[in-house]
Amino acid sequence: MTPQTAVASHGTPSPWATFVREDNPGLMTLDGTNTWVLRRPDAPPGALAVVVDPGELDEEHLGRVLSVAAPVGLVLLTHHHHDHTEGAERFAELSGAPVRAVDPALCRGGGETLTDGETVEVDGVRLEVLATPGHTRDSVSFLLRDDASLLTGDTVLGRGTTVVAHPDGALGPYLASLAALRAVVDTLGGPVRLLPGHGPVQPDAGAVLDAYVTHRAERLDQVRAALDDGAQSVEDVVRIVYADVDEALWPAASRSVAAQLDYLRGDEQ
Repeated sequence: MTPQTAVASHGTPSPWATFVREDNPGLMTLDGTNTWVLRRPDAPPGALAVVVDPGELDEEHLGRVLSVAAPVGLVLLTHHHHDHTEGAERFAELSGAPVRAVDPALCRGGGETLTDGETVEVDGVRLEVLATPGHTRDSVSFLLRDDASLLTGDTVLGRGTTVVAHPDGALGPYLASLAALRAVVDTLGGPVRLLPGHGPVQPDAGAVLDAYVTHRAERLDQVRAALDDGAQSVEDVVRIVYADVDEALWPAASRSVAAQLDYLRGDEQ
């Protein structure tokens, strides 16, 4: 990555939040993983930052994050997928900051497991922890109420829709998570900025959540119709419902379809 591209990968969607986009674009990561750096806009010199999702084990990326974030008081993880967490242990070494996650196996440096409903605070950055399972069992989002911003990891993306990663993920909990996030957004009484794990920042998280709910309902109707037409397997449903989608995405679509079938059959664990 050239220095010019590295500079361009830094974004400042609000005075509180900066993202450093990792150079790992792909079908599942879109433009790359967004690593978020949060700090109060009126913070004095030396105030600690919070880093969300350090990304993969990429020394260049981790160095860029540290150059933006240092000093770091805490590292938070939205879920266990490697494109968000693989570099967390190394970043903890570089920054000296503890790592917290829902999964205790991902915690480092004395960091405790995250609990739904708790408030995490570091030098004036207050984040409300929102359990949002569905994409994965351990998915979590963070509300930065002082900035009217919502960090969603892979639960809600900045472009397109996310995969319900069956069997780890499940559609019932995912739909409940979307409803819970919409209710939280409503409590702020105005537009809430969406800070996703992949894709661009969106100025209206409520509108994105509404579109997600509509999309899921439409997909379920399509799956029901495919079953009525004789589809019996995940592969059958994917061929019918995703006929107009690039076949490179069919493996990911298969995971979502498997989750949809479990949901419709009442087989979710």
